[in-house]
Amino acid sequence: MESHVNYLFGGTKPWDTSLWTASDDRVRGGSSISHLTVSSPTQAIYHGHLDTKTLGGAGFASQRTIGDLALDLSHTAGLQLVLGAGSSEQKFTLNVKDTIPGKRTDGRDEAGISWEVDFEAPREGGVLVKKWDEFKATYRGREVKDPEPLKVDDIKRISLMTRSFFDKQDGDFKLVVNSIAAVKKDHDESDDEYDLKKPAQPAQSASRPAWKALFCGLL
Repeated sequence: MESHVNYLFGGTKPWDTSLWTASDDRVRGGSSISHLTVSSPTQAIYHGHLDTKTLGGAGFASQRTIGDLALDLSHTAGLQLVLGAGSSEQKFTLNVKDTIPGKRTDGRDEAGISWEVDFEAPREGGVLVKKWDEFKATYRGREVKDPEPLKVDDIKRISLMTRSFFDKQDGDFKLVVNSIAAVKKDHDESDDEYDLKKPAQPAQSASRPAWKALFCGLL
């Protein structure tokens, strides 16, 4: 095990397709499509087709985590991608969210702020490390000026995306991902993997304090 990382997917945390779902431009009437195929417990292939014709030059395809990850990554420096050989030449985007968007009346997610960083995959594979200060806040693909800081102590979603960059790329795509991990800060020399899940908030008791119950009983 690599002592400088905490695995999120792959590595010591086997890939599981049930933890991911597609979020493609079909929700806006587009024709792009994405898949996440697990080829082994330590490798997943993110692949699909990016279409730009249907939406007139726009288009995106992505796979995102489901639910609320509730990850406290405040002790980490960023995210590491270990990529296998055979990825396509498109530019990809790694996204994180610290809020989960609400639902529209038609059931689709409302637009919200994402924190993202673009990258290209070496054909022969390799290791990419993206520090938190490289992630930029965006809204519908455009950078947000003066955003609130990313809440790295409460990362709720992670996603892999392929988009047109306004009609600059399209077609079939493929990204071979061995693992996604959180990179420990340089001063953290521990060999142990942290429990990254934020502790659940204790439920507030609905019962009245004892003194109130006694007082009411005297009335």
